[in-house]
Amino acid sequence: MALSESQVPPDAQHYLVCGTGDCEKNCQFYCNDCHLPMCEQCRDEHQKNKKTKNHEVVPYKPRKRQLPVEKCNIHPTRQIEFLCEECQIPICPKCATTKEHRGHVFTDLEVVFAEKCSFCQEEIAKIRNYFEPTSQELKKEIAGDVTEIKKIMEGIRTAMKAEAESVKRMVDTVISDKIEQVDKIEQSLLQTLNGQNQTIDDYINYLNDLVKTFYGYLSPSNIEKLTVALKSENFIMIKPIPETSKPVPPVFTAGQHSKEDVAKLLGRITVPNTKPENRKIKPMETASTQLKPLGKQRKQDREKSDVKQTLSLFSSVTKVREYTVPGVGSVLHISLGKSGRIWVSDSRGNLIQTDLQGNQLQKVQTSGGIEGYHTVTQDGDQIYTDRENKVINNITPDNTITEFIKTGDWEPLSIHSSHINGDILVGLVKGSVGKVTRYNKTGTEIQNIQRDNKGQGLYSDPNYITENINGDVCVSDYDKHAVVVVDKSGQHRFSYRGQWSGFTPYGICTDVLGHILVCDEISNTVHLLDQDGRVLSLLLTEQQGVKNIYPRSVCVDDEKNMWVGDVDNTVKVYKYPK
Repeated sequence: MALSESQVPPDAQHYLVCGTGDCEKNCQFYCNDCHLPMCEQCRDEHQKNKKTKNHEVVPYKPRKRQLPVEKCNIHPTRQIEFLCEECQIPICPKCATTKEHRGHVFTDLEVVFAEKCSFCQEEIAKIRNYFEPTSQELKKEIAGDVTEIKKIMEGIRTAMKAEAESVKRMVDTVISDKIEQVDKIEQSLLQTLNGQNQTIDDYINYLNDLVKTFYGYLSPSNIEKLTVALKSENFIMIKPIPETSKPVPPVFTAGQHSKEDVAKLLGRITVPNTKPENRKIKPMETASTQLKPLGKQRKQDREKSDVKQTLSLFSSVTKVREYTVPGVGSVLHISLGKSGRIWVSDSRGNLIQTDLQGNQLQKVQTSGGIEGYHTVTQDGDQIYTDRENKVINNITPDNTITEFIKTGDWEPLSIHSSHINGDILVGLVKGSVGKVTRYNKTGTEIQNIQRDNKGQGLYSDPNYITENINGDVCVSDYDKHAVVVVDKSGQHRFSYRGQWSGFTPYGICTDVLGHILVCDEISNTVHLLDQDGRVLSLLLTEQQGVKNIYPRSVCVDDEKNMWVGDVDNTVKVYKYPK
């Protein structure tokens, strides 16, 4: 049975059901007047109803959160709805008309609540996306330093013992003291590192407690306490990440073989008189505690990115190999399989499986064309879209073709199997309208992505589709001349339209660092973007010594090689900058 909204944890990944009657479709919208979640069909009916046609219906995520119902202590028949700015107390509409509040300024509590909910969500996002991951990275660095210190100290012990072997009789009385000195230094260094590790553990526990506190503000039970908390000048702020320092290991200096100076013969251990270097904590580039400065910060980030683009626009690439694929007129999409096998397709519906030498292993005739219409699943099966019959077919390892998913009135174009959870992402069209549908591994529809927060259509012709490591869904839309990127909940993040006029995207993929690679028909290059849509480099340019190539498809393998399909029947493999 589907969970209701109140039963689902605030940060869980889930799909709410419509709250209209017995409707159990996926919730995508919310009526701020009725405080009711609803699906697309129920939203349309809601807006056609004479009684509710003027209600404010918005996408679910940016909805207004409903305040808890609380009666006024002075007027028990009225509900508290406003905040008196002068008195700093919550009041009902009737209180607002009394002489005690005459001439005062009132603020709708729902507005105040919405602003603070937004703030809390941003703070939670900062913790989840920056503070906690950065702290975990510091833990990994500390663990690496522990290993390195142990390695260094073991190396010192080995060197000392090697020196002692040649004059064993002379050093027996000295070696124990030296080893003890090493052990004490190691103990001191490890004690310092363990203390740093405990400090970071305590900070992470503090972050988790802070997240719980912010969730508490998202669902308050007492408006008066909420008001005090929201208006307090000492509203909770996130403590900075504790500073930790890298250890300074000792250096062993070999001694001279001399009976007169056994200690020198064995060398000495010294701890450099160097101030420990503080560990580098990467800056929080995109987060901000207030909404207004956020836009300014993003503008500054874009300006910095523009400088970076100038420096790396034409980074070098190196060709690894090239081979010809028999049976196709062009290579318009590539999907990498297991055991050194790949699938390629052309504009005439030829779907070919080859080995890494270009030998044809299997051929399937499909209705596909200039789309990324096939993908390899987590189980190793090949699935592809059949636009004419409006289905998705499955090719098992024993070459059996079966019908997997029916797409109803929508024509499936592009498809991608998630490397994160195995979900199937499909780009579909109906007339001039496009959308993206998510299915689970068994073929059950679980999400539809079609419009942005303003109700505008996101897609027109979703020819190629992929998923980034952060869960973003990236679509190459030929008709919109854009790469359209939404987050895993379906909220529009950005659209990339190239560096200059005339950008027509084809094949698209992402790599293990979260970079987005997309082929451009106009410039005949591959654009390398970061996961926020900023250009890092243009690949396969003449400045890089690459000529006579017309990239139309692209993918990246586990060894970080870039596979590029050309307008002829060749596949070229390159190393590219990371």
